Amino acid sequence: MAEIKYTKKEHIIHQQKANEEAFLAELANGDYTLANPLVKLNPYIICPLSAMILFKTPRPEEVTIIVKGKEPAGDIVHRFPAAYDHVLPVYGLYAGYDNTVEIVLQDGTKNSVTITTDPLMEGVPESTSIDTTAEYMGDNFVFLTASMRSWPVGYDYKGDLRWYCTENLAFDIKRIKNGHILVGTERLVKMPYFTTGLYEMNFGGKIFKEYVIPCGGYHHDQFQMEDGNILALTFDFYSGTVEDVCVLLDKDTGEILKKWDYKTVLPQHGPGSGSQTEEDWFHNNAVWYDKKTNSLTFSGRHEDAVINLDFETGELNWIIGDPENWPQEYVDKYFFTPVGDGEFDWQYEQHACVVLPDGDIMLFDNGHYRAKNPDNYIPNSQNFSRGVRYRIDTDKMTIEQVWQYGKERGAEFFSPYICNVEYYDEGHYMVHSGGIGYLDGKPCEGMAVMLAMQPETKDRVSFESITCELIDDEVVYELHVPANCYRAEKLPIYFAGEAFEQGEGQYLGGLIETETTRMKVKADETGEIIPEHYNASILEEEDRIMVNAIYTEGEFVQILLVDENGETRRYPVNTVGQDFTAMCVGTFQKENPCDIDTFINKTGLVGPQTVKILCEDKIYETGIVINK
Repeated sequence: MAEIKYTKKEHIIHQQKANEEAFLAELANGDYTLANPLVKLNPYIICPLSAMILFKTPRPEEVTIIVKGKEPAGDIVHRFPAAYDHVLPVYGLYAGYDNTVEIVLQDGTKNSVTITTDPLMEGVPESTSIDTTAEYMGDNFVFLTASMRSWPVGYDYKGDLRWYCTENLAFDIKRIKNGHILVGTERLVKMPYFTTGLYEMNFGGKIFKEYVIPCGGYHHDQFQMEDGNILALTFDFYSGTVEDVCVLLDKDTGEILKKWDYKTVLPQHGPGSGSQTEEDWFHNNAVWYDKKTNSLTFSGRHEDAVINLDFETGELNWIIGDPENWPQEYVDKYFFTPVGDGEFDWQYEQHACVVLPDGDIMLFDNGHYRAKNPDNYIPNSQNFSRGVRYRIDTDKMTIEQVWQYGKERGAEFFSPYICNVEYYDEGHYMVHSGGIGYLDGKPCEGMAVMLAMQPETKDRVSFESITCELIDDEVVYELHVPANCYRAEKLPIYFAGEAFEQGEGQYLGGLIETETTRMKVKADETGEIIPEHYNASILEEEDRIMVNAIYTEGEFVQILLVDENGETRRYPVNTVGQDFTAMCVGTFQKENPCDIDTFINKTGLVGPQTVKILCEDKIYETGIVINK
């Protein structure tokens, strides 16, 4: 009996461990010196523009490496501590290029090696323009995470791409206190973009931890607390709503220490934005902890509202946003009144709220619709997006607009979704408009990410991301990329004191048990493999399986897992196309909406499970047994 396609995939942490043990063994058993070092390109599998240089010295030596740029200003220099055995991570190579890396010992002895890289993977966007100086950027890169027609990427002062990841790491990328970065995993748990959790990793691709968030995975944003614990945005998987929960994760165990559910403090109907749905009523896209007030600030795109909660009690403190359509008791108690003689605009469908040292609130005002009343909606071609800074007085409940950038650029800078701002110092800000879209070369109505999924418009849509930095309102950096990019972060690719860190990564937390259905239908056991037209396949990971097939829209389908005792678990498959009003990360989307992945977590499963599929009112075999 023929079988459908089956793949068993080892967790990336274990794959990386095997690679690391192999190159360390090769170093230990070989005669590798400064003059003849061992070089391993992409040692951790997922970052092709990284490498490892390994060699031994007869005495402990500090080592400096210089990753040579295409011009001297592009050199990347990093010093490693003294050792006998040198294992040197190399970052910032160019794609499709014979890269020179100079290795210098502390006594001045040196050698150069050539590392040849492959061309860029298809779909990785190169910048179209950049305006800055090497002096301003120093050793910083600008890293962009993917939203549409992109991958996670990093660009130097010239706009040259010097880092990218071959995994679809999602949402924000942030450096934490130990120098590592936190970023969303590529392991999807629910459409359109909810993933298992967060990776703690370096720019070489090595994963030190995967935080698997059991309640509803991860989306949009995270924040590291002073003690190292992590705030992460999530939702309750079976609550019927999404993007309305925040959790505090233990940094060492992944355990959920605390949880905030916004349904307990906010109305879910009435004050919505133009994108609000019953399921995605709040659409939280940012979290910020403020130590001075011991409070959490969240950005609810689908209520045009930035809200602040007491960290300990979860009680609502205040709301920034247009009060139209809100219940009067909320308007009276939680909303601010605009003051001041300067210009003032409320924000709409905003992102990336930041609490500044003086208590001001900075955010990216997408401006989508720019009204609460549909009669007053503004078309994209006449709209604007901006970074904006508000000054709030929580005693007098007043708000003043004290700075903005982007309004003057009009539709050219308009992003109806995603984007962020960053505060570096007074007068020194980043404004990243990453969701710009065009149809036939003109600013499109709606969101380009949606149009790109329609057969009649997908080839007529183009994307752009514009990232700016300003000092005292002068633009000192501007990068254009032909893709939609979720957020921008400016970081050195090496952190201070970075060195090789040996050891296997940790898997923390865990997946919840996948919900089953008791619905049984009369169906004959065919004993036959599912018909070829379904193009079915099964991917088995260590903690779950994914069943993929192409169904007819609306057909009744169940995945069946049958244990050794004949007990059957039934998992429903939704074959009805879903319309999303928000698509912050469109890279998980497929051209065919009937090409459906069904994820079943192994949590709660005991022993081998035979996989069957109920469709066409028949039960078909797959020939696959999982959990063997």
